[in-house]
Amino acid sequence: MTSALVAPSRAPGVELLGPMPGSGYRRPQALARRRDGQTVQLTPVLYALLELLDGRRGPEELAAPLSEAIGKTASSEDVAHLLERLRPLGLLEGPEADSVRKAQPLLGLRLRFVITDPALTRRITAPFAKLFAAYLVVPALVAFLAVCWFVLAEKGLASATRQAFFEPELLLGVFLVTVFSAGFHELGHAAACRYGGATPGAMGAGLYLVWPAFYTDVDDSYRLSRWGRLRVDLGGLYFNVLVADAVFLAWLATREDALLLGVATQLLQMLRQLGPFVRADGYHLLADITGVPDLFHHLGPTLRRLLPWHWSEPSPLRRGARWTVTAWTLVVVPLLAAMVLTGVLLFPRLVATAWAGGRVQVARLTTWDPVTAGAAAVKLLALVLPVAAVAFMTVRLVRQVAGRVWATTADRPRTRAAVVLAALVALLLVVGMWWPNGQYRAVQADERGALASVAAQGSGSARPQVLAPALIPREPDAPTLLLLPGPDGAQALLATGSGAEPVAATAFPFRVPDPPGPGDNQALALGTQDGATVYDVAYALVTVTDGSAVTNANTAYALASCTSCTTVAVAFQVVLVVGQADVVAPLNAAVAANADCLRCTTTAMAMQLVVSLNALPSQQVYDELATALGALDDLEGLDAEELWHVVQQVQTQVLNTLVDAGLVEGITTATATASATAAPSPGGTDAPASPTPTSVTTDLPTPEPTPTSSSAGESPTPTPSSTPSSTP
Repeated sequence: MTSALVAPSRAPGVELLGPMPGSGYRRPQALARRRDGQTVQLTPVLYALLELLDGRRGPEELAAPLSEAIGKTASSEDVAHLLERLRPLGLLEGPEADSVRKAQPLLGLRLRFVITDPALTRRITAPFAKLFAAYLVVPALVAFLAVCWFVLAEKGLASATRQAFFEPELLLGVFLVTVFSAGFHELGHAAACRYGGATPGAMGAGLYLVWPAFYTDVDDSYRLSRWGRLRVDLGGLYFNVLVADAVFLAWLATREDALLLGVATQLLQMLRQLGPFVRADGYHLLADITGVPDLFHHLGPTLRRLLPWHWSEPSPLRRGARWTVTAWTLVVVPLLAAMVLTGVLLFPRLVATAWAGGRVQVARLTTWDPVTAGAAAVKLLALVLPVAAVAFMTVRLVRQVAGRVWATTADRPRTRAAVVLAALVALLLVVGMWWPNGQYRAVQADERGALASVAAQGSGSARPQVLAPALIPREPDAPTLLLLPGPDGAQALLATGSGAEPVAATAFPFRVPDPPGPGDNQALALGTQDGATVYDVAYALVTVTDGSAVTNANTAYALASCTSCTTVAVAFQVVLVVGQADVVAPLNAAVAANADCLRCTTTAMAMQLVVSLNALPSQQVYDELATALGALDDLEGLDAEELWHVVQQVQTQVLNTLVDAGLVEGITTATATASATAAPSPGGTDAPASPTPTSVTTDLPTPEPTPTSSSAGESPTPTPSSTPSSTP
């Protein structure tokens, strides 16, 4: 009687999937699946031996049936040698079967958890498999093409986008449809597998890099023909088509344009899935077309055979499959390298954007409105995931490459030393790119994000922009602000109006404005230090009584002359007019300018509220207004859009406080924003070493030509904001 040591058997749970139809290998491979779900490719000889193992026969007894199966003579020594090759794969019963770890493929799914086991998956997919009948597939595809034409060419997505962003519940609905369609997509793969006659396995979710993703085990589809496997690969996309058709039917019934974004998200999801560069549907399509199950496994050998001294190295692939895999390798390697490099270069900007935007979204999470909080959670996730993805991808890539290089250079100390030196140089370059030097600033709305600008941000170079706008209010007697290059190249800040002569600025190179007068409010941020961030926030609460003139000025000045600097000024003034006022001519202005600036962002924002009250506020109202204005103390790190959002929130809270107290009779509001950012010059060539990029915008409330008066019980006529005029 033969003992277990000399009578090997297959490990528990091993499934024999058989030869793969349409294989791209010279010697068609056969597949077996372990209990842990790992699929293993085997040569025909190894697979034939694995089929013969029954736990009763040893190498001597297996030699004859193996010889008959492969058509060649195999001795007992040959059988013993083949068994030793099978043992490390975890396919033979013994301690190795439990100790072999499941392979972690490049760009594979991690942290999986099962939602439906194979038995439940089979029950769920049974009715959906009928959707692959030709009489249903053809009309669904025709309808999908018509829907795409209507949404993209006829209707458009502008109204849908506006409605979704102005109604958070609709945006959340589109998000939920997108999440549902991702799971429905995986159900399509499983249903196609079931329709072809194979057995789908577990369905679940995991993390792809750091992004949540669904998955379906369809390894059993290798039993199918090549067309059957292609149908499984395309099954998920077909179910996206069904979702898009259903969303369009819902739009026809409700006419809610935001639903059309659901069609757009399906198109984007399908396009993303068709990319053959990561383990998505396009990758599996290419793998099944070529008959090579794991394309990433051939990256290294293919690159090695491209070297002249390895041209004669034989390939296990057929000629057509070899050329296809070579072309795929030549595309995917530079693309992945570019993705990694771009991620490393943009990492500081991603961190700054996530931090600035995240603070706003975290504040919204604390609201009592579940819709607003849910939309904020979605936006916060969109901010955090790219940062986490870049960090994870970088760490994982470094670990994998370092481990592999360290193992392959064990017997070559000189090669290992050269690799270590190159790694240190690369590390120093990354540290230099990530070391804070003004690049940790949030992405601005006016940035193009072109490849050239990405490279410039990473290398520390940028091309400046030269602007010289003039800002002219509507009324001829209203104050006018001009910012023009002077004859000697210095900036000239000109103020005209009411017969005043222009006054040129020569210092700094700007003329620093005079301190604010009584009842005025001024924010003044001066950026003079390279790489520094300067924020100045000034807010004031002024009460005007006894018919005094309302001529309060609220101004924000952000002036910069530095490199890689951020200069922000925010002025917020509330003027409470109690009773009658004969003169109402407030001034609200924002000026942002930079000179001799490279990679600098300069932003000024002014908000002025002039509110007519029927009585003097109580101390409690004053305290509530002070609390509302106190929210402006924590603005550092926010970009222009986020600043504006916070300022609007403070404005709303101030007005609500006064309205709730029953004090408000009339309101005049004025806002002014200005920004100046160094960018490529209009001529398309680099500007001189001392560029003078400048920009000024302002909204000024238009005063009446003569003082306005109001009798008891009436409120002064609100004065509208002027439209800024800018001439480069």
